Amino acid sequence: MYAADVRIFSERSMMKKSRIRQICLALVFIFILFASGEAHAVKFHFKEPLYSYQAFRTMSAAVYGGADIGECLKTIYRIKEGDDNSWYREWYAAAELREKTAERFLSEGHLLSAKKEFFRAANYYRAAEFFLHTNPNDPRILASWGKSRGSFIKGARLSNAPIRPVEIPFEGTSLPGYLCLVDDSQVKRPLLLIQTGFDGTAEELYFQAAVAALERGYNCLIFEGPGQGRVIREQKIPFRRNWETVLTPLLDYAGKLPEADPERIALYGLSFGGYLAPRAAAFETRLKALIVNGGVYDFHAVIMKKTGGVPEKMLDDPGMSKEFDRVAYGIMKKDPAARWAMANGMFTFGAKSPSEWLRMTRSYHMKDSIGKIRCPVLVVDSEKDTDMPGQAMQFFNALTGPKTFLMFTAEDAAEDHCQAGAGVLSNERILDWLDETMKVKRTSVPASLNN
Repeated sequence: MYAADVRIFSERSMMKKSRIRQICLALVFIFILFASGEAHAVKFHFKEPLYSYQAFRTMSAAVYGGADIGECLKTIYRIKEGDDNSWYREWYAAAELREKTAERFLSEGHLLSAKKEFFRAANYYRAAEFFLHTNPNDPRILASWGKSRGSFIKGARLSNAPIRPVEIPFEGTSLPGYLCLVDDSQVKRPLLLIQTGFDGTAEELYFQAAVAALERGYNCLIFEGPGQGRVIREQKIPFRRNWETVLTPLLDYAGKLPEADPERIALYGLSFGGYLAPRAAAFETRLKALIVNGGVYDFHAVIMKKTGGVPEKMLDDPGMSKEFDRVAYGIMKKDPAARWAMANGMFTFGAKSPSEWLRMTRSYHMKDSIGKIRCPVLVVDSEKDTDMPGQAMQFFNALTGPKTFLMFTAEDAAEDHCQAGAGVLSNERILDWLDETMKVKRTSVPASLNN
């Protein structure tokens, strides 16, 4: 697939032939990692796996009010395969239509309808922005992300159950979040902290997890940290390994909320949040439960394993890494999955090149901290999630405290990454475990959520 790139690389390079072959082999395997047709279990409309998954991911929010199937399908059918600008253009148009409809409903006094339209607009604007990170200075990134956040906040203001934008003090600035409450009674309830991972936003988390938790009577605090959402786009703060520096001020803030029971606070990390959340939990004793969907024991090892076991010294050699980057950029121009994965890695980690990003991932592991986690942990895995195969079980086996392993299977149509397309089942089983762990008993759905 990349023979031309490899041939040009070989002809121009002044390195020894064996080293050239090693680099080329590494590049082929690296982009198989991100572009393989086996990357996601569900094949949905597009032949390109990442396009397929992202379309499916966006539409999956329908069950909790973040999408509608017909308008998603109409949008998807208009997108040109592998064309990132086409993806942006069509999702942006879909979002803009929903936002305009919401504004009309609002002016007519149809508040519930306006809320639902604003929420769908927020998700579609998020989808529109997804493939833009190849150029971190693209003005459409801030514009479409801002539209997503703005639409969500407009919808939140119309919600019967309070959804309040909050600012969490953090290292001389603040982290954005949403305090989602069962009602406005200020009754102390169990609090679920919810965070995303490599590419999600706080607004998306509302549909992924918060709605289901609110139905159970949990108050929720959704937040974004370094490398995520507004924090990377506006504040330019990249990912960091020591996520406890994020969780500690978050718990300080949460402990002062009148609606939170400080003795019943849990943390839920999704996707790459399956590394960030447990890393932080290892250094905090205030958590009563931890959910990782799925667990990430060694992020860097996953990448290097899928490169075919290329020696680390390749990334440390200035000449080899320079050639690595040159060929990588050439491949990224041709393959949308490779383009997005490397571009988003550089964007969110603050790396200047593909090889620098790979070097940065070396410290993202749980080897020196997983044994410090003492609260009960639910480790979630999906049967055909090949993004980080085997990581959840490796993570589970390394835990030394109370732990539970939960596997979602193809039989239940929940086998893909973070159970995309099976959000109802996923939340049922995850929150059942949390109910049992937090000793939460309920006999009915909170009245404020019945409408």
